[in-house]
Amino acid sequence: MMQIPGTHIALHSPAYILLLLCIPLWLWIRRRKQLSREMTFHLSTTKTLAGLPDAPKVRYRKWLHYLRIAALVLCCIALSRPQQTNAPDNKYNEGIDIVLSMDLSTSMLAEDFKPNRIEAAKEVAEHFVMDRPADRIGLVVFAGESFTQAPITTDHNVIIEQLENLQSGMLADGTAIGMGLATAVDRLRSSSAKSKVVILLTDGVNNSGYIDPQTALRIAQTYKVRVYTVGVGSKGTAMYPVQDASGRMHTQAMPVQIDEALLTEIAQQTGGKYFRATDNASLKKIYNEIDQLEKSKIDGSGNMQYKEWYWPFALLGVCLLALELLLSYTVFRSIT
Repeated sequence: MMQIPGTHIALHSPAYILLLLCIPLWLWIRRRKQLSREMTFHLSTTKTLAGLPDAPKVRYRKWLHYLRIAALVLCCIALSRPQQTNAPDNKYNEGIDIVLSMDLSTSMLAEDFKPNRIEAAKEVAEHFVMDRPADRIGLVVFAGESFTQAPITTDHNVIIEQLENLQSGMLADGTAIGMGLATAVDRLRSSSAKSKVVILLTDGVNNSGYIDPQTALRIAQTYKVRVYTVGVGSKGTAMYPVQDASGRMHTQAMPVQIDEALLTEIAQQTGGKYFRATDNASLKKIYNEIDQLEKSKIDGSGNMQYKEWYWPFALLGVCLLALELLLSYTVFRSIT
């Protein structure tokens, strides 16, 4: 990339401009070949030819030469990919890598959130992702086990697509909080970001998985990962979907059990914060607060944005070359 001094124009591949130096060499070689092919006539005198005007074809044929030169110059410019730069955006100079770790256990289908906990969690997570264009974000899911749904990436469309596809039943049922945290931390283990964050959302008590939450907590501390924990569920009881003996689904009021002591400990020991969401509005407010707590630092140097301008040069160059060839083999066709 080369910025042209005093302008808002940059060349993405400036080496191609050096091809312009080959044009004089090509002209010299072309001229030598033309001279070698020229036909000569021996006349006793040229007095009778003196003063005769050149034919129009002879006068205008030399302009074909300039058409080709102009076409070659434009093509060289197009190959260098000129780009227009504008005022820089704010530059995020403290990168943040964030992994969303979401509970997909059957209890996340409880209807104390609308339409249920998992759909409400997906909706606020999508808005959270869209509001953080400068950060890399990953997605981990867990129930009785855990796995990485999407590694950390700047392609937020991928994360949003994966969030939309989440549903209960993708994993063996259970609530493996330790596994959900450990898998999320593992995604950040090799991260070089200045700030590494996990947002762990669950509605239950750890009851499965081969990594207990205390071990996962120590792993997070080792890799300096800050963990924000979110307990999802109303106070008291909530309507849960259950399956009866005949296999039919119906809802039943059941007590809400969230291990708030554990979630609070994980958050405090890693420098994060524990939140309790009891409805859609409070869940949205929580993600907004986390968004404010983890704002990227900004300076004014900015990242330049570029608009491609190679195509007008390429199009005009090709048109001139086509015009030169068309005229050469039609109107200005030569017998030599």
